[in-house]
Amino acid sequence: MESPAPSADRREPGMVLRCIVGTLRAPVTVMVKRDWRGAEHLPAHEGFVVAANHVSHSDPVMLAHFLYDNGVPPRYLAKAAILDLPVAGRLLRATGQIPVYRGTDHASDAYAAAKQAVLDGEGVIFYPEGTITRDPDEWPMSGKTGAARVALDTGCPVIPIAQWGPNMFLEPYTKVPRLFPRQTMVVSAGPPVDLDDLRAREVTAAILATATEHIMDAVTEELAKIRGVPAPESRMSLDDPRVRQRPRPRRQTAPVKEK
Repeated sequence: MESPAPSADRREPGMVLRCIVGTLRAPVTVMVKRDWRGAEHLPAHEGFVVAANHVSHSDPVMLAHFLYDNGVPPRYLAKAAILDLPVAGRLLRATGQIPVYRGTDHASDAYAAAKQAVLDGEGVIFYPEGTITRDPDEWPMSGKTGAARVALDTGCPVIPIAQWGPNMFLEPYTKVPRLFPRQTMVVSAGPPVDLDDLRAREVTAAILATATEHIMDAVTEELAKIRGVPAPESRMSLDDPRVRQRPRPRRQTAPVKEK
């Protein structure tokens, strides 16, 4: 299959990314089924932020697959420890992934790099929750404000993306994938999050919190469409002691609403 053509305003995928995709496409296609939805919402001629839910260690691969198939070279904010690995880290850096140095003097570098990438016309991927969801029913938790800050500072659109299926293929916090039955990876992009009421206002902590709530509402709404069940009325947070007291989510079935 030929590599997708990026928009005239977006960088080429590059040889390293093309090689990685060429290596992984065949085994991934054999192991799982794909159900891509909402690609028409991905901006073709401007930079944007992707805000996605996080349900499995395998979902970054599926989300990258979805974006690449639709002409967007995926660009993640990734932990520096991963990008510092001798072989895999060097390959990921060569594809343009952005290192995040948490708790160091370089912690702000990731934000600056993400903002510049958006201004350069790229799609930058945020997992606002910052970790795989700890919600017992695997709904999105409360989000951090990084995606909202980039969106408000640059004026770029935020595209909410929901994923369901990677958590059946590789259950949260496990290492052995479930190959049978063959799981369907659903990735669904929604329309841009409406932040117009906030864009003309001074960016304060309260505005960032409100924008982040709008973003997480949109991601949750997309996930509810996939699952075909209503979303909960409130979201959990990592600061909620109830999250720490509950076991990590382990589901045996995954309802998916047909298109």
